[in-house]
Amino acid sequence: MQQHIDRYIERWLNDFLPRLRAVMIDGPKAVGKTRSAERFAQTIISIDDEAEQASLLANFDRLRIEKPPVFLDEWQYLPEVWNRVRHIVDEEGIPGRFLLAGSIQSKNPKLHSGAGRIVRIRMRPLSLAERFESLTCLRLSDALDGAIPEVVSAVSPIGFEEYMHEIIRSGFPAIHPLDESIRRIELDSYIENISSRDFRSQGITIRHPGKMKSWMRAYAAATATSTSYNKMLDAATAGEENKPAKETVISYREALRSLWLIDDLPFWAEGEDFLGRLKQTPKHYLADSALEARLLRLSLRDLITGKKTSPHDPEYGSIAGRLFESLCVMSLRTYATNLGAEVGYVRTQSGTREIDVIVQRDQDIVAIEIKMTPVVRDEDVRHLNWFEEKVGDRVKEKIILTTGERAFRRKDRVLVIPAALFG
Repeated sequence: MQQHIDRYIERWLNDFLPRLRAVMIDGPKAVGKTRSAERFAQTIISIDDEAEQASLLANFDRLRIEKPPVFLDEWQYLPEVWNRVRHIVDEEGIPGRFLLAGSIQSKNPKLHSGAGRIVRIRMRPLSLAERFESLTCLRLSDALDGAIPEVVSAVSPIGFEEYMHEIIRSGFPAIHPLDESIRRIELDSYIENISSRDFRSQGITIRHPGKMKSWMRAYAAATATSTSYNKMLDAATAGEENKPAKETVISYREALRSLWLIDDLPFWAEGEDFLGRLKQTPKHYLADSALEARLLRLSLRDLITGKKTSPHDPEYGSIAGRLFESLCVMSLRTYATNLGAEVGYVRTQSGTREIDVIVQRDQDIVAIEIKMTPVVRDEDVRHLNWFEEKVGDRVKEKIILTTGERAFRRKDRVLVIPAALFG
C-alpha cells in the first residue's frame, strides 16, 4: 500500500473543518482529494457509485442522519446533492457537517454558488515541501510576519538534477513514486482521457482529439509566459490551413479549466497603484509540471541539457527554467492557500521589470523571484529591490528561490533560499 504523504490541506482541514459548516475541496483528478478527505470523515458516500446515487435519490434525508463529517465524493455526478447540502447547513448551522470533493466544475445554472454556506479550497499536486517535508526550515508564514531572522544559514541536499527529476515525476501522489517507464504510460493515459472521455463529460464534442492535444501542447510550451491565445493557436496549428475557430479554442480552454487542469497565475491587482502601467494578462500554467513536460515530450536528459521548446521565439527560451518556475509557483500557491494569502505576479507593460510571485495577506507582501541557478548575482535581485523601493515597508521579505545549496541573507536583505528548504 502506498505510504500516505502528509498534505498541507490536511493541516488546514484539521484547523478549520471543525469550525466550518461545509467545505468543498476542488482540484484535478488524482491530486489526492479523496484520500485526504477520508481522513476527516465519519461517513463516506461515493456518489460516482450508482448504488449510492440510487440510495440518495430514494432518500435525501439520509444526509441529515449520517454521522458527520459526511464526505460526499465526486458530488457532481448527482448535482442535486449540492443544493441539499446548502439547505441543511442553512437550517442546522452545525459546524463540521459536510465535506465535498469534485474533479469537475458543474455548469448547472440552477445550482446556487454556495457562497456563505460552503467554503471552497483548491488542492494542488504535491508541493516541494510535501515531497521534502523533513527539509523545510524556512516558511512563508514567517516571511509574511516579518519573523525570519536577520542571519539565516541552512544547507539543502537537493541539487539541480534532483529538481529536474521532480519536474517530471509529477505531483499526483499515485504517479510520483513510479519508475520512469510506468510513469510515462500513466501520464500519457491521463492526457488521453482528458482529450476524449473527460471532455465528453463536459458536454464538449472533440471531433479531432489530436488537434485538441496539439493545443494543449502549445499551452504547455507557453508555461510561465503571458503569451496570447492567438499565438498559442498558431503554434498548435503551424502549417495548417483550416485552423480551429476562436470559439473552439475558447471551449478547449474552458473545458480544461473546468477539470482544474489550467492554473493560470493572475496579475497583482494592486500593482498599478505603485508601479505604473502593468501587463494584465495571466501567466500560463497547467496543474502539474509533469503534464507540461510530458505534453512536450521532454525527458530528464532534455531538461538537464537545456532543450528549447521554440528556438525561434526569445520569449520561450529554455524550457527547464520555466518548468522549474512552474513547480515552484504551484508549491507557493499551496503554501499561500493554507495561509489565506493571495498570489499574483508583476510585469511592466514594457516587459523591463518582472516579479515572478507576489504573495499578499492583508497588507503584508512577500516578493519572490525564481531562478534556476545555484549562484545569485546582483542582476538577479535588481527587480526585487526596485519593487521594495516602489511599494515600501509593506514588503516584509524579498526572496529568491534557487537550485543552489545554501540559504543565506544578502547585504541588501534579499533572502536566497534553495527551493526545497521553503515551505
